[in-house]
Amino acid sequence: MWWAQQIGDYTLADCTPALIAEARDKLARTPTHRGPTTKPATQVRYLAALSHAFTVAVNEWGWIEDNPVRKITQPKEPRDGVRFLSDEERDRLLTACREPPRRHLYPVVVLALSTGMRAREITGLTWPRVDLQQRRILLEDTKNGERRVVPIVGHALDRLREHGKVRRLDTDLVFPGPRKPEQPVELRQAFLSALVKAGIEDFRFYDLRHSAASYLAMNGASLAEIAEVLGNKTLQMVKRYAHLSGAHTAGVVERMNAAIFGNGARVWLPSSQRFQTALWYLA
Repeated sequence: MWWAQQIGDYTLADCTPALIAEARDKLARTPTHRGPTTKPATQVRYLAALSHAFTVAVNEWGWIEDNPVRKITQPKEPRDGVRFLSDEERDRLLTACREPPRRHLYPVVVLALSTGMRAREITGLTWPRVDLQQRRILLEDTKNGERRVVPIVGHALDRLREHGKVRRLDTDLVFPGPRKPEQPVELRQAFLSALVKAGIEDFRFYDLRHSAASYLAMNGASLAEIAEVLGNKTLQMVKRYAHLSGAHTAGVVERMNAAIFGNGARVWLPSSQRFQTALWYLA
């Protein structure tokens, strides 16, 4: 919609790199509900959507010769840390999600933290895709277009079982809307309310996925294992969690040295990397 408002009146021939760059700069100055300007990450996603449209016009329809978005400078996203919930924040958020009128949010957040599933994957989930006996969820409609089997264990499994006991019979949706059961429940306002109640700032629903991946890394999962759980095709997307898996990496090195030089070769770990607790959902 934003691009349609900015360049919708131009012909494809008039959509030059200069025009796209001008719109890019305007987007960068556009205020949002989160701040006075649009963040670079948002600008990159807007440009990616426009670039895809131009790519289709070039490769499939032959309407233009080249993609003008490829010729402009992309905004640089800051290389900041991954935002994930601390133990205290997680406890406060889950407590807030148990309180009315947000009780429907609790199993949703538990499932997101337990599996790393995206909001759309959770809200679009149907009971035929949930196998409580085999303790797994089969996702058909994923972001990368591939089927994914998601294990459900521990507290998340218990919550889904309890949730299933009071499921509605007029819809297959696991989390239907209260007034329109044929549509998924709306999470945005309830989640924002829970964040305020819990006193948590600078956090999005998508960061629950980051939290799940971070917990996996801190409890010894390799990058390949994290990628498999999250459904990422490559390791590139999960490299951001590499610094959290220092204990696992050191353990691999220790086992290799023990095999070569004997059990006397040990790798010392600082106390900050001695992760002694596992997540309840991995127990």
